[in-house]
Amino acid sequence: MSKFGKKGEITVCVKDKTVGGNRSKSSTPATARPRPAHRDALWDTAAPMAFMSRFSRSSSRSASRAAPEDHGSHPILSVFELERLLYTGKTACNHADEVWPGLYLGDQDIAANRRELAHLRITHILNASHSKWRGGAEYYEGTGIRYLGIEAHDSPTFDMSPHFYPAADFIHQALSERGGKILVHCAVGVSRSATLVLAYLMIRHHMTLVEAIKTVKDHRGIIPNRGFLRQLVTLDNSLRLKRRV
Repeated sequence: MSKFGKKGEITVCVKDKTVGGNRSKSSTPATARPRPAHRDALWDTAAPMAFMSRFSRSSSRSASRAAPEDHGSHPILSVFELERLLYTGKTACNHADEVWPGLYLGDQDIAANRRELAHLRITHILNASHSKWRGGAEYYEGTGIRYLGIEAHDSPTFDMSPHFYPAADFIHQALSERGGKILVHCAVGVSRSATLVLAYLMIRHHMTLVEAIKTVKDHRGIIPNRGFLRQLVTLDNSLRLKRRV
């Protein structure tokens, strides 16, 4: 079953209780509670094989886009142009989607479900909506999961940029370990956590912002707020300058 939305289709992220299963689309606001789920098909053994076959093709495209000689063909876009890019193509998502090998982008519901985390074999969690009043490293005691919490606010005025490199280092460390898998999440999994995943791909895999967005959108709809997009544009500029030195 194809996991790609119709070209040009615009929907709001809605969730079901499957990971890599059927994706529902509606005009329901992203803050709506997810519908009850059928978990029996959640961990279909055929799904990972099909996914990795698709992922190898996507990763090859991403690798070719990330080649240094191609950077000149990807001009820096304005925030408005980036939003247009984000709203085209795939805009649906599950509670968690594997957007890069071993890297899952998801919401707080999947992060709170220890049984499903075990099924996914998650070894690390990066929580971009950390709060001392809810969850935290203590919640994962006894699971072997390593945790990093970032108390970020989904506001255009919040400065996420100080967390770009620490988050990228944590993700890189997780994926460098044998069998390492990481869930990067926030409340809904489309803004704060997505911003950190984009920064990781730009910093560690030498992608431009446009390349990183396209890579993630192959697997999950995301929509970082305008403030985060501006900060990612600044990061993009900085990384481009470093590559020229």
